Amino acid sequence: MKNENILRSIKLTEARKRAAKRSFVDLDTLTAAEDILAKIKAGGDSAIKQFAVDFGESGKVYDQTDLLYALKNLNSGIKNLLERSMSRISAFAQAQRSAFSDVLVETNGAKLSHRLFPVERVGCYVPGGRYPLPSSLLMTALSAKAAGVEDIVICCPRPSDIILAAAALCGANCVIGLGGVQAVAAMSFGYNGVKSRDVITGPGNRWVSAAKQLLNGSIRMDLPAGPTELVVIADRFADIEFVAADLIAQAEHDTDAWPVLIAVKDFDLDKLNRVLSIQLSELSTSQTAREALTNGFCVLVNDLAEAAELTNDLAPEHLSVQVANAPDCAGLFTNYGTIFIGSMAAEALGDYGIGPNHVLPTGGAARRYGALSVLNFLRVQTRIDATDVDEQMLADASALAIIEGLEGHASAINIRRIERGLNG
Repeated sequence: MKNENILRSIKLTEARKRAAKRSFVDLDTLTAAEDILAKIKAGGDSAIKQFAVDFGESGKVYDQTDLLYALKNLNSGIKNLLERSMSRISAFAQAQRSAFSDVLVETNGAKLSHRLFPVERVGCYVPGGRYPLPSSLLMTALSAKAAGVEDIVICCPRPSDIILAAAALCGANCVIGLGGVQAVAAMSFGYNGVKSRDVITGPGNRWVSAAKQLLNGSIRMDLPAGPTELVVIADRFADIEFVAADLIAQAEHDTDAWPVLIAVKDFDLDKLNRVLSIQLSELSTSQTAREALTNGFCVLVNDLAEAAELTNDLAPEHLSVQVANAPDCAGLFTNYGTIFIGSMAAEALGDYGIGPNHVLPTGGAARRYGALSVLNFLRVQTRIDATDVDEQMLADASALAIIEGLEGHASAINIRRIERGLNG
């Protein structure tokens, strides 16, 4: 059988160019999304409903009655599966929450403190174009719950009964049958009686990503989480069956997925392509996976140091290290969403609820963002209690105000200094 060149090999210089040129959302998508948002701002709910019709979505708001009905009729085996996954995700999220504490500092005669307080209203986007993704609902909603958020709304383009039931299990208020730009707009501006959100979270395609980018600031967005990415670093000791399976697992998400192999010298790329061909032939999602794999690439490097340098430039969403003594090499890598170490650390375990969140930065954003966590749903509220601030602190504050030309600021401080002296 002729060997298929499914995963194309490129030079290291070309891979570095690709890393430098990567953009999170292409300009054409941003321009089109901006036009959709303008029409929605002008037309309100009716415009959102029209876009829903155009894209084959219901635009319906599924209320508590709908969610509880779906839960009541859910297969008991699936319900138990969701509950087991929830327990793992919640345990990790609650451990995160307990790691973040309030602060109290006493200095200069004042008490300075902060507290971590949840936002009030959260919107969770759950992809549902090709397949319903209840795992994404669990990841976002349960992290919000662990932070203490009470008002949670889910948007999904075509919510299945499993999505509705999962929303009920997570304590969501409702599910809205919207996707893409119109879903982000509905959560940002409000829709059909559902109030606008304080924070919007969740992964999505380039249209969701574009809308989140355009509306970020007026609404707090979680992180750039677009089409999925996986970089696998493998040497000659790696199990090629595992490497192929992991690359395919990410590639089957979407034709825009980005599967990349960084092969350390002496890795057998020809064998990998043979194994990819065999595994794809047995896969129902092979058409999507194959297209994504052809958009991905393989780079041959001389050693792990070179692999780490390229990986840190790529800053991938998922990083799988499948080399000899992988745990000892993990410190070489600094830019990634989640790193997977060890032969049993299939990236799919991260997707399906082993614990840490699977909503991760893409498009190189792992240089600036980390994984979704309870922090995305918390506000740091600071407080100053001051009845006896020391003279040096007051004098310094007044002096800085004068330097900046803000005489009123200085006066507000000095009047207190005078009053204290009179009463002193």
